[in-house]
Amino acid sequence: MSADAFRLQRPAAGTLGVSGVLSFGTAAAALAAISAALAADPVVRLDLSAVERADSAGLACVLAVQAEAQRLGRPLAVVNMPEGMRALAQVCEVEALVG
Repeated sequence: MSADAFRLQRPAAGTLGVSGVLSFGTAAAALAAISAALAADPVVRLDLSAVERADSAGLACVLAVQAEAQRLGRPLAVVNMPEGMRALAQVCEVEALVG
């Protein structure tokens, strides 16, 4: 995987794992890939434990994914959010949205 790439995995039934980088350079592609995965198969957890680096665009991607899941009527829990992303969510006052 290149230094500025992301990858999706299915570590367990109902879980979509994201690894690598969620940043300005990858957020649009990540959003498209995650949205396609949500539409294709039931996903109840978005696991961010393998995200190595994220910025505000990565946070926006996660928020957009949650909005899409809600639009589809599918609850989606974000788990194992990296500390840096969680801190950014707190500063932006959106932590309750990514829970």
